[in-house]
Amino acid sequence: MDKQDEIKVLISEEEIDKRIREVGAQISEAYAGKELHLISILKGGVFFTCELAKRLTVPTYVDFMSVSSYGAEMTSSGVVKIIKDLDESIEGKDVLVVEDIIDTGTTLSYLMKMLEHRGPASLALCTLLDKPERRLHEVKVDWTCFKVPDKFIVGYGLDYAQKYRNLPYIGVIES
Repeated sequence: MDKQDEIKVLISEEEIDKRIREVGAQISEAYAGKELHLISILKGGVFFTCELAKRLTVPTYVDFMSVSSYGAEMTSSGVVKIIKDLDESIEGKDVLVVEDIIDTGTTLSYLMKMLEHRGPASLALCTLLDKPERRLHEVKVDWTCFKVPDKFIVGYGLDYAQKYRNLPYIGVIES
């Protein structure tokens, strides 16, 4: 942690673990008897995806995409870039996009429309964190672990200029 960055715990590691177990059970029930293809949105989403996948009881496959509208800034640039695309086709598959946080909806709105055109059998969205008061683009979120205030959030995969992803809790930068 930089000396100028003070981070206040917003959601503890224990609270996160408990909620991921609950959401994992809900998703497992919704996809009972099916194979589920997770698309983890890099880089931040990988932390949540791993924890969620461990709690799913259905056969699960994981692929990765890297999509960005941020760069090193604390606010979205509004321009969506695909940095890494999927390795495999999702045509005819039950797909769950796993994201760390949804705020303006710019990235996820674009991504979900793009993935829908690839012909999955079903397409759903799960996020660790949601900031609905910042929404600029409509996004249907099927599973949300926590709604968070309009503050800059770090930890559990979320970063500020690539720092703080490894914090085991969700924190707020109070510089």
